[in-house]
Amino acid sequence: MTISDAIDADRARLHELGYAQELRRGLGTFSNFAISFSIISVLAGAVTTFWLGMYAGGPLVITLGWVIVGAFALAVGASMGEICSAYPTAGGLYFWSAKLAKRNNARWAWWTGWFNLIGQIGVIASVDFALANFVLLSIDVFAPGAIEINRWSVFATYLIVLAVHGALNTFGVNLVKVLGDVSVWWHVVGVAVIVVALFAFAEPGGLGLGGLLEFRNETGWDFPGVGVYVFLVGLLLAQYTITGFDASAHVSEETRGAATSAPKAIVRSIYVSAIAALVLNVAMVQAIPEDQYTEIAAKGILAGPQVFLVAVTGFLGKFLVIISTVGQFFCGMASVTANSRMIYAFSRDGGLPGSRIWARINPRTRTPTNSLWLGVGLAAAIGALSLIQTDLAYPVAFFALTGICVVGLYISYVIPVFLRVRNGSFRKGPWHLGRWSTPVAWISVVWVALIAVVFCLPVFSPWKTWETFNFTGPILVLCALAVGGWWTLSAKHHFTGPRTQGDLDDLIARENQLDVEAGEMAAHHHLTVHEDDRSPRP
Repeated sequence: MTISDAIDADRARLHELGYAQELRRGLGTFSNFAISFSIISVLAGAVTTFWLGMYAGGPLVITLGWVIVGAFALAVGASMGEICSAYPTAGGLYFWSAKLAKRNNARWAWWTGWFNLIGQIGVIASVDFALANFVLLSIDVFAPGAIEINRWSVFATYLIVLAVHGALNTFGVNLVKVLGDVSVWWHVVGVAVIVVALFAFAEPGGLGLGGLLEFRNETGWDFPGVGVYVFLVGLLLAQYTITGFDASAHVSEETRGAATSAPKAIVRSIYVSAIAALVLNVAMVQAIPEDQYTEIAAKGILAGPQVFLVAVTGFLGKFLVIISTVGQFFCGMASVTANSRMIYAFSRDGGLPGSRIWARINPRTRTPTNSLWLGVGLAAAIGALSLIQTDLAYPVAFFALTGICVVGLYISYVIPVFLRVRNGSFRKGPWHLGRWSTPVAWISVVWVALIAVVFCLPVFSPWKTWETFNFTGPILVLCALAVGGWWTLSAKHHFTGPRTQGDLDDLIARENQLDVEAGEMAAHHHLTVHEDDRSPRP
């Protein structure tokens, strides 16, 4: 099948689902994988939450966590991939819930969509907040004293990187594709460089490979069975990293051969990331100087790069920090991409206030520019939580953002999976799990139910002071009350779930209109350029 034939088949399937081909199909299988892989980003999550593993479980949870979480995340991703193959739309999860629910379809879609949106905003905020810290650290290690790292400088840098990510996404899917492809190789080569450097050039006195399965409890908790509690809480390190793979579904309307390419990308991004993260964190653990363990853990978000700087001195250690920082930049870039497509699709079906604004497509780039900047704006607002921070040693705001991200996203992941196993009439797409569909789906449901509780629990004792409080649960409860209240008072009267954009003639007319607008914009640009060329020159 030629590329043209694949695009025609994708377009026909999208028409069957009731939508016009408004977005440009410029992504291949690798580029689709690249977006999810970049959002998972082992150079981001596995480094920025390294401090949590050091406190809660130590080397044991840092090492085994990737095996345990990787296996369960793969189950969740495979179950999602099976549904994505049947419904390859930008709406993804909320669209699936609406199609799979036996009753109350709109309500299921509403809750799924909002949990997904909340989780995605948490992804953008947490990634770019950590990136802001790493950018300032990178400046400091090469120019000591040039800039002070405090809550104000971090927040200002956070706003800058958010704006840059929004601007880059504004230029269209082709730039996103190029940066996504570069991101994959940056992560693969970057992880390899860090691993080799930490094994070959680390200073003596590290924990070594013999310390990989050592359990440490630096949380302050002490009660019978505390080891299990601490280990489960520490799994957030790996679980936070392996999130965001729903991005492959959200860009499926821009992917060729989406019914097979998108689910394959979801699964591949998970297992490749889990393996890479395991290798990376093993290298980091064995290089931690025994006599500086507590001091490094106390660095919070910056504990990971601190390992690089103390284990590998000189320029090489600083270069490892730069590798991780750039990886996080790619992660934030891809997170904004995926979120903009989700907001666009949800708005296309009337799921947000001002949906007509956010569902508009930029005719020139054929991308949802308005929804893109809405996501950036929401992330900027929630990032303001960092301004209440008084002690960067324990990143209260960042920890809450990671918890919101994981719990919000995984609840939205598992709702359609749960509905799918209860729907005997579900028709599988070309990519599916065969006889393993049902058992894998139930494993996914049970796992998400467990982590949704565990990651809302207090990590440190005493937990009654706000400096060590886990705000994930309270914030999610407030969000749920707001979303539920809005549904009861208003949305249930107008939100009907996924809407078709008309019959086949309407869809084709819609596509043609976008082509006409794009042509007019191109002609205007061409005319303007030539008029400028004829202008008098001095």
